[in-house]
Amino acid sequence: MSLPNEIVLRPRFKFDVETTNKKLLSCFEKQKTLQSDFIITCLDEHVFIRFPKKEQHYWSPQLHLEINQKDETHATIYGLFGPNPTIWTMFMFFHFIVAGLFIAFGIWTYTNISLDSPYAIQLFLTLFMIVIWFTLYFIGRMGKAKGKPDMYKLHSFMRDTIRAEGIHSV
Repeated sequence: MSLPNEIVLRPRFKFDVETTNKKLLSCFEKQKTLQSDFIITCLDEHVFIRFPKKEQHYWSPQLHLEINQKDETHATIYGLFGPNPTIWTMFMFFHFIVAGLFIAFGIWTYTNISLDSPYAIQLFLTLFMIVIWFTLYFIGRMGKAKGKPDMYKLHSFMRDTIRAEGIHSV
């Protein structure tokens, strides 16, 4: 599994396999009871694979698989690595707050410039929001880097589970 070096905080992948989605879903259901290294949750055509609480850290990733039936003999697996949904929601909330403040401070700066009033503080706050946004971005990149070994473990577990059933990629 290769992770591209582009601006992606939540890497995705997709591949086809020679089996039905029902068989794939049942092999992940079976793994729930056969192993204790991962927590597997199956819901309809979705499979969530995460680490147990005792092994998780703040940036621990989880793997979300969506298994769709392509035709009678093939299924497509869509995978998405991401942090805990609570962490991701908080992280995005911070981004939206910074964006909202950037717009508000920008309007305040523009208003003061239009009224020929002093605007140094407003301009500083507007530019400071850009610095905070970049800081949030780099914190996210560092978190992704810290979670990368765990991403490889999750991906290997998924591949091993599929191969154990004799299922091959197309």
